[in-house]
Amino acid sequence: MGTPAPTPAVVVVMGVAASGKSTVGRLLARRRGVPFVEGDDLQPAGNIARMSAGEALDDEERRPWLQALAARVRAATERGEGAVIACSALRYEYRRLLRAAGPGVWFLHLALDPAVARTRIARRTGHFMPPALLGSQYDALEPLREDEPGLTVDAALDPEAIVLLARTGVAEFEAGGPPG
Repeated sequence: MGTPAPTPAVVVVMGVAASGKSTVGRLLARRRGVPFVEGDDLQPAGNIARMSAGEALDDEERRPWLQALAARVRAATERGEGAVIACSALRYEYRRLLRAAGPGVWFLHLALDPAVARTRIARRTGHFMPPALLGSQYDALEPLREDEPGLTVDAALDPEAIVLLARTGVAEFEAGGPPG
């Protein structure tokens, strides 16, 4: 009898607005053959309205969204199929909640220079996150800690290059290799 295949990881593609979470997340999910979850789709309507009006959310307002994301992590873990979830996950506490929902959570932090982020968000259309809130995201951002499995990459890289780096990191994680 062979060794059972590891359960596919649930990859959380994180970062500030306009870092490319959805673009990279969709591409990574396709390459891994797992479902993609757009975290923005799980935001309560009231949260979207507040952010659209230029109001930053507090932790209490984010709680239902984070719980919905954690439910997706649990479901993917229970099905043993893995997933890729695009969400900001800016704070350590938010990521801790997601990790508690399933043992195979791995983070891909798309780090982006604030000037590049401002340029990207100003060009973006059809999204509820206004440029005025970008500063609050950088204020809230807590980089990955040593105890968090994942990888931080420069979000200015080509999405294909990012996905290649992520696939290597996730494969090591799934095989029980070095963290990150």
